[in-house]
Amino acid sequence: MPAVVISNSNAPDFGGKITYYVILCAVVAATGGLMFGYDIGISGGVTSMDDFLLKFFPAVYAKKHHAKENNYCKYDNQFLQLFTSSLYLAALVASFIASRTCSNYGRKLTMQMASVLFLLGVALNAGALNLTMLILGRILLGIGVGFANQASYYFAAPLFLSEMAPVKYRGALNILFQLNVTVGILFANIINYFVANVHPHGWRIALGIAGIPAALLCAGSFLITETPTSLIERQRLTEGMNTLKKIRGIDNVTAEYEELVLSSEIARQVKHPYRNLMKRKSRPQLVIAIVMQVFQQFTGINAIMFYAPVLFQTVGFKSDASLMSSAIVGTINVLSTVVSVVAVDKLGRRMLLLEACVQMFGTQVAIGVLLTKHLKDTGNLPKNIALWVVFCVCLYVMSFAWSWGPLGWLIPSETFPLETRTAGYSFAVSSNMLFTFLIAQAFLSMLCTMRANVFFFFAVWVVFMCIFVVFFLPETKNIPIDEMTDRVWKQHWFWKRFMDDEDDIKAAKIEMAQ
Repeated sequence: MPAVVISNSNAPDFGGKITYYVILCAVVAATGGLMFGYDIGISGGVTSMDDFLLKFFPAVYAKKHHAKENNYCKYDNQFLQLFTSSLYLAALVASFIASRTCSNYGRKLTMQMASVLFLLGVALNAGALNLTMLILGRILLGIGVGFANQASYYFAAPLFLSEMAPVKYRGALNILFQLNVTVGILFANIINYFVANVHPHGWRIALGIAGIPAALLCAGSFLITETPTSLIERQRLTEGMNTLKKIRGIDNVTAEYEELVLSSEIARQVKHPYRNLMKRKSRPQLVIAIVMQVFQQFTGINAIMFYAPVLFQTVGFKSDASLMSSAIVGTINVLSTVVSVVAVDKLGRRMLLLEACVQMFGTQVAIGVLLTKHLKDTGNLPKNIALWVVFCVCLYVMSFAWSWGPLGWLIPSETFPLETRTAGYSFAVSSNMLFTFLIAQAFLSMLCTMRANVFFFFAVWVVFMCIFVVFFLPETKNIPIDEMTDRVWKQHWFWKRFMDDEDDIKAAKIEMAQ
């Protein structure tokens, strides 16, 4: 039986409008996405630059320029992959510490800490003299990302925006974060293209420019306030009320304020939020949050976005052409994310996800077929076939950008109740970082071992994703966050079995035993 689409006709409207201050908060918080996107885009371009390879990975440089080297294995080097993946492993560990910082000191301060850590990592990377400095810089970046995951990247930006936004605009405002991720990727691709021929320090420029969005986030964080939810959670009730009035643009916010206070009181009684996540009633949100992150990575998107220049060089493009192709893909990524901003609160989450599954499956199969048939271990693809590969990659990125990219974060940010929201989202973040690390560390080796079959591998995962959405993912469009339990989980054909009151279950078991 397919998932139930919940009616939104009864959603309460607390009033309010999109104020300039909400827009400012959205832009500043989502700047974390610009930082993260730049890092995703920059690593692939830098690892394809000869000056960078010659200094830090001479063995890869030698393989790259060996005339008869296997096309699929030129970049298969664990330390080269570690340059990209170490950031995400460090972020995974740091995010657990940062979640407590976020809860105790607020989203804003955690956002500031994240940007400072990121700036330190940028300085170490841009000035690296050896591989140790390079990896240590990436680890520092990862620690910054871990904190930012809780405050401005993939945690509090979605969470911050979900808490700030009026319910009917929540999806669109939330996706501003993902839009900034795509802008960061595009910006990185353009920078890579222009500095690739700046010898011998073009790669230093590319890595150093990452400090610009981090500085913008740090400066911007001083212009915004905490979310009303965060203030109320920490018993700063008057500030919470005033902030709510400010972001809604109206004085009559009593009903919404009282609901936030009530939810906060319930959450305060929860002494062990992580333990509560293990309870039966938290299982739907937790499973969906983790599964969405796993599926997001097994679409293969980060394999392409991390290593796009490397991938295009593999199929026969020269260095400049591969970087330009990556910039084209980045442009399509941005434009397609705009489609999601416009469509998500109109069409709903499920429709975008299901359409994307069909499109991603078709394009990945097409890429696999083209490479299997035309790209041998040596030699290049015919020019017309290479252009078809780029076209298919663009179609693939397009579908991801208006679906699994932004919605993989939007859906978990709006489904957890307040009492487990921080803890639950930290599991989502950690799952994403873990599988991002695994894909980043493994993809070039997978490409070497599996050849073109790696695209069939990701296509099979897309089939599982589609099945999951059809049967297990309810629609959350226009549902107030604090009403998800009653109006989503208790109405769903499968998840409603986990919503039974635990006290009633225990009483029933005792009665049966007697």
